[in-house]
Amino acid sequence: MHADLLCCNEACAAHYPITEVIYNCPACGGLLEAHYQGDPGNPWDLTGIWRQRRMSNEPIESSGVWRYRELFPFLDSPAHIVTLREGNTPLLKGARAAEYADLESVTFKHQGFNPTGSFKDNGMTAGASQAMRLGMKRVACVSTGNTSASMAAYASAAGLDPYIFIPNGNIAYGKLAQALEYGAKTFQVDANFDQILALVRVLSEKLGIYLLNSVNPFRIEGQKSIMIEMLDQLDWVVPDWVVLPGGNLGNVSALGKALRELKQWGFIDHLPRIAVVQAAGSSPFYCYMNAPEGAAFVPDTHPETLATAIKIGDPVSWPKAERVIRETNGVVEFATEQEIADAKAIIGACGIGCEPASAATLAGIKKLRARNVITKSDRVVAVLTGNVLKDPDYIYRYHTGQLKAPDDIPIAPNFGNRPVVVANDFDQIAAMLEHGR
Repeated sequence: MHADLLCCNEACAAHYPITEVIYNCPACGGLLEAHYQGDPGNPWDLTGIWRQRRMSNEPIESSGVWRYRELFPFLDSPAHIVTLREGNTPLLKGARAAEYADLESVTFKHQGFNPTGSFKDNGMTAGASQAMRLGMKRVACVSTGNTSASMAAYASAAGLDPYIFIPNGNIAYGKLAQALEYGAKTFQVDANFDQILALVRVLSEKLGIYLLNSVNPFRIEGQKSIMIEMLDQLDWVVPDWVVLPGGNLGNVSALGKALRELKQWGFIDHLPRIAVVQAAGSSPFYCYMNAPEGAAFVPDTHPETLATAIKIGDPVSWPKAERVIRETNGVVEFATEQEIADAKAIIGACGIGCEPASAATLAGIKKLRARNVITKSDRVVAVLTGNVLKDPDYIYRYHTGQLKAPDDIPIAPNFGNRPVVVANDFDQIAAMLEHGR
């Protein structure tokens, strides 16, 4: 199997060379996807090969992305691969989270175990590798956090110059610190994500800089590995539901593409249902998918949420995401700031932890279970997109009762764990411990 085309995802079905630096179809403006000729081979032979590769110390074999490279063979040489041994993220059971959502069990696919702490690494290794294949020298992205951290790391590892553009004052400092530490030239722009992306797309085209946002089709190819690895870990038993947060919707697109291809090539015989959960204050995809038939997609010009990773009002991948939801008989839900904060605390109480945007998954699951969209016995896998330390200030403010929503309404610490100030006194501390305080 080989890749020789970038195909338009829209009805026009135009196609272009795999080496062309292009993100949207010039004919209709639709987003592009890598298209493969042939099939990868016998599924059961390949699954055995992938298991064997886990034991290798070679970087591309021990990568949880490139281990599955037969399913995205767009590179002409492995010499172009840029890897930090990404992927290999665990499936974790959350008993308290299952109880909270009224499920028999729930499993978390925790992408926060990646090298830079988020799912972006699965896509960035592929995007950076294509940049190397094309001979690019400079790369750029617009980011509210995780993309910037990931791109800075992979670009620097590859010897590329990374340029990052972020909304001024709208980024978690744990994420900004990563970008600075990894050596990226960082520009804080007085605009929101969508406005900056429009600007940077023009800059990239005019100045010959390779754009590594999720409009890049090779980012999507790398992120397919999240679903491939998940099913590998489940011994190819398809769950009833896969639930993930929705921001720019590139991850939804990537996981959906993986599922279509895995079914086409015989790895699975049916698709799980996909649920996407957005923050209430940044939910244009939810509004569109729940509007009357024939309604147009309407961007949110002023998205607001403390879950900065999904604070995106005009998600570029919404047409791809719509296809995924319709193909899988999926749903789109929203969660309030209070619901996200409480769900995050519950995930933390499982000993797992995640960034705020990730917790939208459990918040959405709880709501879908309450309406019996998800049944109690359904097998549910929730994707946690980022590490618990991506936004430590949010955690401290929640547990100490200081967290407020963007509209300045206090968020109640319903599952708070406030630190206790005590005197340096043995008897006093012992008495408190004896009474379980």
